[in-house]
Amino acid sequence: MNKLTLGVAGLVLAASATGVILMLPGDGANSADHLDPPGRTSAMADDTPDRAADIADILAWADSGDLNVAVTFAGPAPANNRATYDRDVLYRVFISTDGDATTSEETVEVRFGQDGANQYGVQAIGIPGAGTISGPVETTLTGNGVTLRAGLFDDPFFFDLQGFQETVDTGTLSFDNQRDFFAGQNVTAFVFQVPVANLNATGPISVWVETRRFGGNL
Repeated sequence: MNKLTLGVAGLVLAASATGVILMLPGDGANSADHLDPPGRTSAMADDTPDRAADIADILAWADSGDLNVAVTFAGPAPANNRATYDRDVLYRVFISTDGDATTSEETVEVRFGQDGANQYGVQAIGIPGAGTISGPVETTLTGNGVTLRAGLFDDPFFFDLQGFQETVDTGTLSFDNQRDFFAGQNVTAFVFQVPVANLNATGPISVWVETRRFGGNL
Protein backbone atom coordinates (compact mmCIF):
# COMPACT_ATOMS: atom_id res chain seq x y z
CA MET A 1 0.00 0.00 0.00
CA ASN A 2 1.24 3.46 -0.87
CA LYS A 3 -0.38 6.19 1.19
CA LEU A 4 0.12 9.95 1.09
CA THR A 5 -1.87 12.68 2.76
CA LEU A 6 -2.53 16.25 1.71
CA GLY A 7 -4.88 18.70 3.37
CA VAL A 8 -6.83 20.90 0.96
CA ALA A 9 -8.78 23.29 3.17
CA GLY A 10 -8.07 26.97 2.59
CA LEU A 11 -5.79 26.38 -0.38
CA VAL A 12 -4.39 29.15 -2.52
CA LEU A 13 -3.73 28.03 -6.07
CA ALA A 14 -0.83 29.30 -8.15
CA ALA A 15 0.39 28.15 -11.54
CA SER A 16 3.98 27.71 -12.65
CA ALA A 17 5.84 26.41 -15.65
CA THR A 18 6.46 23.13 -13.87
CA GLY A 19 2.90 22.43 -12.80
CA VAL A 20 0.73 23.33 -9.83
CA ILE A 21 1.97 24.82 -6.57
CA LEU A 22 -0.15 24.21 -3.49
CA MET A 23 0.13 26.52 -0.49
CA LEU A 24 -1.61 25.76 2.77
CA PRO A 25 -1.74 28.84 5.01
CA GLY A 26 -0.33 28.01 8.42
CA ASP A 27 -0.05 24.28 7.76
CA GLY A 28 2.24 21.76 6.15
CA ALA A 29 1.69 18.74 3.95
CA ASN A 30 3.33 15.43 3.12
CA SER A 31 4.13 14.66 -0.49
CA ALA A 32 5.98 12.12 -2.59
CA ASP A 33 9.31 12.63 -4.32
CA HIS A 34 8.64 10.43 -7.38
CA LEU A 35 11.37 8.00 -6.35
CA ASP A 36 10.02 7.47 -2.85
CA PRO A 37 9.79 3.69 -2.38
CA PRO A 38 12.89 1.62 -1.51
CA GLY A 39 15.00 0.89 -4.55
CA ARG A 40 13.74 3.90 -6.52
CA THR A 41 16.67 6.22 -5.95
CA SER A 42 18.47 5.61 -9.22
CA ALA A 43 17.95 7.45 -12.49
CA MET A 44 16.64 4.33 -14.22
CA ALA A 45 13.03 4.73 -15.37
CA ASP A 46 12.20 1.03 -15.01
CA ASP A 47 13.89 0.19 -11.71
CA THR A 48 10.69 -0.52 -9.76
CA PRO A 49 9.03 -3.95 -9.64
CA ASP A 50 5.52 -2.47 -9.75
CA ARG A 51 5.30 0.76 -11.70
CA ALA A 52 1.51 0.78 -11.97
CA ALA A 53 1.08 0.76 -8.18
CA ASP A 54 3.83 3.31 -7.52
CA ILE A 55 2.22 6.66 -6.63
CA ALA A 56 4.34 9.62 -7.70
CA ASP A 57 2.31 12.54 -6.35
CA ILE A 58 -1.09 13.52 -5.04
CA LEU A 59 -2.18 17.05 -5.93
CA ALA A 60 -5.40 18.37 -4.42
CA TRP A 61 -6.76 21.90 -4.40
CA ALA A 62 -10.01 23.83 -4.18
CA ASP A 63 -10.72 26.46 -6.82
CA SER A 64 -13.89 28.25 -7.97
CA GLY A 65 -16.12 25.99 -5.90
CA ASP A 66 -14.56 22.72 -7.11
CA LEU A 67 -12.31 20.15 -5.48
CA ASN A 68 -9.63 19.00 -7.92
CA VAL A 69 -7.69 15.79 -7.32
CA ALA A 70 -4.79 14.57 -9.47
CA VAL A 71 -3.01 11.27 -8.81
CA THR A 72 0.16 10.55 -10.78
CA PHE A 73 1.91 7.18 -10.93
CA ALA A 74 4.22 4.97 -13.00
CA GLY A 75 6.80 7.66 -13.47
CA PRO A 76 9.14 8.99 -14.48
CA ALA A 77 8.98 7.57 -17.99
CA PRO A 78 10.62 8.72 -21.23
CA ALA A 79 8.38 10.84 -23.43
CA ASN A 80 8.13 8.09 -26.05
CA ASN A 81 6.80 5.53 -23.55
CA ARG A 82 3.14 4.62 -23.46
CA ALA A 83 0.95 5.24 -20.46
CA THR A 84 0.78 2.50 -17.81
CA TYR A 85 -2.67 0.94 -17.31
CA ASP A 86 -2.96 -2.19 -15.16
CA ARG A 87 -6.36 -3.84 -14.69
CA ASP A 88 -5.17 -5.52 -11.50
CA VAL A 89 -4.32 -2.32 -9.62
CA LEU A 90 -7.03 -0.53 -7.66
CA TYR A 91 -6.54 3.15 -6.83
CA ARG A 92 -8.55 4.31 -3.81
CA VAL A 93 -8.94 8.05 -3.15
CA PHE A 94 -10.14 8.80 0.37
CA ILE A 95 -11.79 12.15 1.13
CA SER A 96 -12.38 13.31 4.68
CA THR A 97 -14.89 16.14 4.97
CA ASP A 98 -15.15 16.67 8.74
CA GLY A 99 -11.62 17.69 9.67
CA ASP A 100 -10.66 14.19 10.88
CA ALA A 101 -8.05 12.93 8.44
CA THR A 102 -7.98 9.46 10.03
CA THR A 103 -11.33 8.44 8.54
CA SER A 104 -12.94 9.18 5.19
CA GLU A 105 -16.54 10.06 4.46
CA GLU A 106 -16.07 9.52 0.70
CA THR A 107 -14.06 6.91 -1.20
CA VAL A 108 -13.47 7.02 -4.95
CA GLU A 109 -12.20 3.81 -6.57
CA VAL A 110 -10.44 4.01 -9.94
CA ARG A 111 -9.49 1.11 -12.23
CA PHE A 112 -8.38 0.56 -15.81
CA GLY A 113 -9.33 -2.13 -18.30
CA GLN A 114 -9.23 -3.17 -21.97
CA ASP A 115 -11.96 -4.10 -24.40
CA GLY A 116 -11.80 -6.61 -27.24
CA ALA A 117 -10.22 -4.06 -29.55
CA ASN A 118 -7.44 -3.49 -26.99
CA GLN A 119 -8.71 -0.01 -26.28
CA TYR A 120 -8.06 1.14 -22.72
CA GLY A 121 -10.76 2.57 -20.52
CA VAL A 122 -11.02 4.06 -17.05
CA GLN A 123 -13.77 3.63 -14.45
CA ALA A 124 -14.26 5.72 -11.32
CA ILE A 125 -16.79 4.54 -8.74
CA GLY A 126 -18.08 6.63 -5.85
CA ILE A 127 -17.41 10.16 -7.09
CA PRO A 128 -19.62 12.33 -4.83
CA GLY A 129 -22.72 13.45 -6.70
CA ALA A 130 -21.93 11.42 -9.82
CA GLY A 131 -21.68 7.79 -8.75
CA THR A 132 -19.84 5.95 -11.55
CA ILE A 133 -18.13 7.54 -14.55
CA SER A 134 -16.41 5.40 -17.17
CA GLY A 135 -15.10 5.70 -20.71
CA PRO A 136 -11.95 5.69 -22.83
CA VAL A 137 -8.66 7.05 -21.53
CA GLU A 138 -7.19 10.26 -22.99
CA THR A 139 -10.76 11.59 -23.11
CA THR A 140 -12.47 14.14 -20.86
CA LEU A 141 -15.46 12.36 -19.30
CA THR A 142 -18.28 14.27 -17.60
CA GLY A 143 -21.42 13.57 -15.62
CA ASN A 144 -23.56 15.54 -13.17
CA GLY A 145 -21.06 18.39 -12.92
CA VAL A 146 -18.09 16.05 -12.39
CA THR A 147 -15.13 15.74 -14.77
CA LEU A 148 -12.72 12.79 -15.07
CA ARG A 149 -9.70 12.29 -17.30
CA ALA A 150 -6.96 9.65 -17.32
CA GLY A 151 -3.91 9.38 -19.51
CA LEU A 152 -0.31 10.37 -20.06
CA PHE A 153 0.82 13.76 -18.76
CA ASP A 154 4.03 15.76 -18.78
CA ASP A 155 5.69 15.20 -15.41
CA PRO A 156 5.12 18.39 -13.35
CA PHE A 157 7.72 17.56 -10.70
CA PHE A 158 11.04 19.49 -10.61
CA PHE A 159 14.02 17.89 -8.92
CA ASP A 160 17.79 17.75 -9.34
CA LEU A 161 18.34 14.04 -8.77
CA GLN A 162 22.03 14.23 -9.66
CA GLY A 163 22.55 16.99 -7.12
CA PHE A 164 20.68 15.00 -4.48
CA GLN A 165 22.82 11.91 -5.04
CA GLU A 166 26.04 13.95 -4.99
CA THR A 167 24.94 15.67 -1.79
CA VAL A 168 24.25 12.32 -0.12
CA ASP A 169 27.58 10.89 -1.30
CA THR A 170 29.79 13.88 -0.39
CA GLY A 171 27.91 15.69 2.37
CA THR A 172 28.27 18.92 0.39
CA LEU A 173 25.20 20.63 -1.08
CA SER A 174 25.42 20.14 -4.84
CA PHE A 175 21.99 21.19 -6.11
CA ASP A 176 21.64 23.08 -9.39
CA ASN A 177 18.32 24.86 -9.99
CA GLN A 178 18.85 24.61 -13.75
CA ARG A 179 19.10 20.81 -13.69
CA ASP A 180 15.76 18.96 -13.73
CA PHE A 181 15.86 15.17 -13.89
CA PHE A 182 12.14 15.04 -14.76
CA ALA A 183 12.32 17.42 -17.74
CA GLY A 184 10.89 15.76 -20.85
CA GLN A 185 9.52 12.78 -18.92
CA ASN A 186 5.95 11.65 -18.39
CA VAL A 187 3.73 10.14 -15.76
CA THR A 188 0.42 8.34 -16.04
CA ALA A 189 -2.34 10.03 -14.06
CA PHE A 190 -6.03 10.37 -13.44
CA VAL A 191 -7.65 13.66 -12.54
CA PHE A 192 -11.16 14.41 -11.38
CA GLN A 193 -13.04 17.58 -10.47
CA VAL A 194 -16.09 17.57 -8.23
CA PRO A 195 -18.13 20.49 -6.86
CA VAL A 196 -17.25 21.08 -3.21
CA ALA A 197 -21.00 21.34 -2.55
CA ASN A 198 -21.30 17.63 -3.37
CA LEU A 199 -19.15 16.80 -0.36
CA ASN A 200 -21.40 18.38 2.30
CA ALA A 201 -18.23 19.22 4.22
CA THR A 202 -18.51 20.10 7.90
CA GLY A 203 -14.81 20.83 8.39
CA PRO A 204 -11.45 20.97 6.58
CA ILE A 205 -11.17 18.57 3.64
CA SER A 206 -8.30 16.08 3.46
CA VAL A 207 -7.37 13.73 0.63
CA TRP A 208 -5.17 10.64 0.65
CA VAL A 209 -4.65 7.74 -1.75
CA GLU A 210 -3.63 4.11 -1.63
CA THR A 211 -2.99 1.47 -4.29
CA ARG A 212 -3.84 -2.21 -4.03
CA ARG A 213 -2.96 -5.07 -6.36
CA PHE A 214 -5.25 -8.03 -6.83
CA GLY A 215 -6.14 -10.69 -9.38
CA GLY A 216 -9.38 -11.38 -11.21
CA ASN A 217 -11.41 -9.74 -13.94
CA LEU A 218 -12.47 -6.11 -14.12
